[in-house]
Amino acid sequence: MRGVVFDGSRTEVVDDLEIREPGPGEVLVAVAAAGLCHSDLSVVDGTIPFPSPVVLGHEGAGVVEAVGAGVGHVAPGDHVALSTLANCGACAQCDRGRPTMCRKAIGMPGRPFSRRGESLYQFASNSAFAERTLVKAVQAVKIPADLPFTSAALIGCGVLTGVGAVLNRAKVDRGDTVVVIGTGGIGLNVIQGARIAGALTIVAIDANPAKEAVARRFGATHFLTSASPDGVREILPHGADHAFECVGRTELIRTAIDLLDRHGQAVLLGVPAATAEASFLVSSMYLDKSILGCRYGSSRPQRDIALYAELYREGRLLLDELVTETYPVEDFAKAADDAHHGRVARGVLVF
Repeated sequence: MRGVVFDGSRTEVVDDLEIREPGPGEVLVAVAAAGLCHSDLSVVDGTIPFPSPVVLGHEGAGVVEAVGAGVGHVAPGDHVALSTLANCGACAQCDRGRPTMCRKAIGMPGRPFSRRGESLYQFASNSAFAERTLVKAVQAVKIPADLPFTSAALIGCGVLTGVGAVLNRAKVDRGDTVVVIGTGGIGLNVIQGARIAGALTIVAIDANPAKEAVARRFGATHFLTSASPDGVREILPHGADHAFECVGRTELIRTAIDLLDRHGQAVLLGVPAATAEASFLVSSMYLDKSILGCRYGSSRPQRDIALYAELYREGRLLLDELVTETYPVEDFAKAADDAHHGRVARGVLVF
């Protein structure tokens, strides 16, 4: 079968991948569509350290082909969106409704794939850039059959991360003010999450002026091409209740903190290098300000993916508008180049 493999130095679209049958508690999924997220590119450029060779992809949707023993919530033929969160469901964090903090969901990649006799790692417990992938049952979330796969695929990462950061982590409330730094796939979902939450003012910031139209379509009330505090404070004289950094640059993390009002929250969603350090004025924090990390939108995928699917069907959550372009998997190099240069909100690979 076809898939996108990174061998530690180069990325290649291959056609001779193999995958094992599902074991107990596992689901085999025929992938129909998979979004290309910057996290995939971060594995390729080394920003996210990951063992290789690895089958890339982590934002997908498709059809269940087979299930292992003990799986009852999905069956062959069901349409599913895939979560990257292979949490155990039984530890203290899972029991407290914090599956993103499950220690068994972090840093334990499986190797269900093989090629020419060699085992390949699975990226983010998902590897959606393959015609078929194998996930834990908890990662397969049933969705309505009328959702387009190209849109449904994006729920599993970009939407869960961006919208979830607003609703679950920051808990943006009606009338709040929000600044979003970076209007890529994650930033746009933060913007529409803030709109859904009822934020009064949503300031989108991106160096590319061509992104203003789509930012406003998703809910931005203002758009700036610079994160200069002076420019933001012309709109929000006292600063923002919430500032989301969606780029992954340490200087912008400092900017997000500097843009906060009293009791404000800076939420970190961009992914800088693993060893990167950021600085801020400690004295600025004594007005009850907070810096919040956020893993995967602090989401509960079985609940949140179903919720976001319904919000989409009601016209309140935009998914189709995120899909700038679709590519056959063989055009991965072009899709990656478009994503790297910011030409797309989300490019989607289709099988």
